[in-house]
Amino acid sequence: MKRFARFLLWLFGWKLVGEAQKEMQKCVFIEAPHTSMWDFVWGRLGLWQLGVNVRFFIKKEMFFFPLGGILKALGGIPIDRKKSTKMVDQVVEMFNRSDRFCILITPEGTRKYTENWKKGFYFIAQKANVPIFLGYLDYEKKEGSGGKIFYPTGNYEEDILIIKDYYKDKVAKYPENFNLSKQYQKLTKK
Repeated sequence: MKRFARFLLWLFGWKLVGEAQKEMQKCVFIEAPHTSMWDFVWGRLGLWQLGVNVRFFIKKEMFFFPLGGILKALGGIPIDRKKSTKMVDQVVEMFNRSDRFCILITPEGTRKYTENWKKGFYFIAQKANVPIFLGYLDYEKKEGSGGKIFYPTGNYEEDILIIKDYYKDKVAKYPENFNLSKQYQKLTKK
């Protein structure tokens, strides 16, 4: 799978920055910016190239035949976004039951513009005592990375500023939908 992923990324002009790290076997990956369905394709290929098998949440409405079987094979976990299900505790339990478990979360929570990121990824990592990998896709450079490793300190307000600072110069496929995009920031300053 690594070679196939590497070939597809090369074919479409994408490059992967960085290498696999042992902490990638049990961690929370966040991927930003997330403004297009293509983010999933490039991100998943990049993680395959790194040899990382991640799981990810996707709304249960997407799990219809035949797409549901494909999503499950790719690591999809259906969620009902209308129910309050104590998701953080459920994911922490998944970490506790496994020696190797990685979850991929898009902190924006949607491909549309959103003012605030969801906090769940941070609290999952903190409660499960696992690192957060700050994965990214940059459409301007056509590069992606499994990311910089970040260990939550327990001070969410300070940590989220550090995390968001890492993403401020990453260019989304649709910059107007990413609240940290330098192109979007330029547009809003006019």
